[in-house]
Amino acid sequence: MSNLSNKKIILIVTAGIAAYKAAFLVRLLVKERVNVKVLMTENATEFITPLTLSTLSKNPVLIDFVKDKTGEWNNHVDLALWADLILVAPATADTIAKSANGICDNLVQAVYLSAKCPVVFAPAMDLDMYHHQSTKNNIESLKKYGNFIIPAGFGELASGLVGEGRMAEPEQIVAYIDDFFAEKQCLKGKTILITAGATQEPIDPVRYITNHSTGKMGYAFAEYAAHLGADVIMVSGKVNIEAIHPNILVYTTPTAQEMYEVCQANFEKADWIILAAAVADYKMKEVVNQKIKKKEGQTEMTLTLVENIDIAATLGKQKKDTQLFIGFALETNDELANAQKKIVKKKFDVILLNSLKTEGAGFATDTNEITMITSEGEINYFPLQNKKELAKNILIYLSEYKK
Repeated sequence: MSNLSNKKIILIVTAGIAAYKAAFLVRLLVKERVNVKVLMTENATEFITPLTLSTLSKNPVLIDFVKDKTGEWNNHVDLALWADLILVAPATADTIAKSANGICDNLVQAVYLSAKCPVVFAPAMDLDMYHHQSTKNNIESLKKYGNFIIPAGFGELASGLVGEGRMAEPEQIVAYIDDFFAEKQCLKGKTILITAGATQEPIDPVRYITNHSTGKMGYAFAEYAAHLGADVIMVSGKVNIEAIHPNILVYTTPTAQEMYEVCQANFEKADWIILAAAVADYKMKEVVNQKIKKKEGQTEMTLTLVENIDIAATLGKQKKDTQLFIGFALETNDELANAQKKIVKKKFDVILLNSLKTEGAGFATDTNEITMITSEGEINYFPLQNKKELAKNILIYLSEYKK
């Protein structure tokens, strides 16, 4: 049975071209046995008729505070209390701005401001609007208030431009909401420290030493850990990923030393530590303070490197028995043997072994496979799958492993 079965969801449809997708969205929700009530802004009725959504949802569509002809009041407080979740899809720049700033000039905004349940926004707008700083600020405000954002997708937009701004497809939105209700809060009350992404060790003001890590695996762990109820402290190298869940506190730490200092400052409070970052083993002995210029006739250059702090080994020495200490190993040969050595050397409870030998696994991919090895010698294999699904499966397994 679907996790959505018998849930009560208010779908708020606002005035964007993506409003036509609301019909597909309602149909999918009803198919999952969701009780759907649709609210629309007045301008949204120019894009899709209330009759269509009323027919599909089997409930009257509400647009204004007063019901047509009867004069009866649509009680925004009762509506907000009725719902298990409110979904705003499409969420236009206008509605996002009003919600972020507490503007209440229609029924939709009154219901949002009265909500006690989770609220999920699925933005939809043109490329430049989506990337405008004011929109970014408003989305950040919504997240800080505890709302959830389903990021807009990439593709062709109504204006003819190609880029981010498309509302997530109805199937993606339903899957997101299904996941939202899927798991019991098995990590509720836990604080989880996660590192992610690649560190950057400067050579001069414009160059640095780094690697191919994108941070996708670490951020997948962070998002799902937060979804399962944990408070997540994300210590991140430079990445092109934005943490979505409001229970994720992000520290950006470009260098290994900076990453270590933030980890050290938060280590004591962490119940679990997941070290998914790809940390540079070496850094410049001396960083040049001006751009290094190529010299006439120069065909070689020597850089003097020194060893970076080993974050895992340093933290491992401080680990308490009550903490779960999880590391990653990326190996290209003798994978299992090298990973097992790393468990002992760095005092990990669990190590997650990546392999570059499998197509679709490793750096810069959306999929991965993991061999999990525990300090007791237990080995579990998680086959190639989407990194978000992989993070979910590993976290749920670990929640049972460390009770």
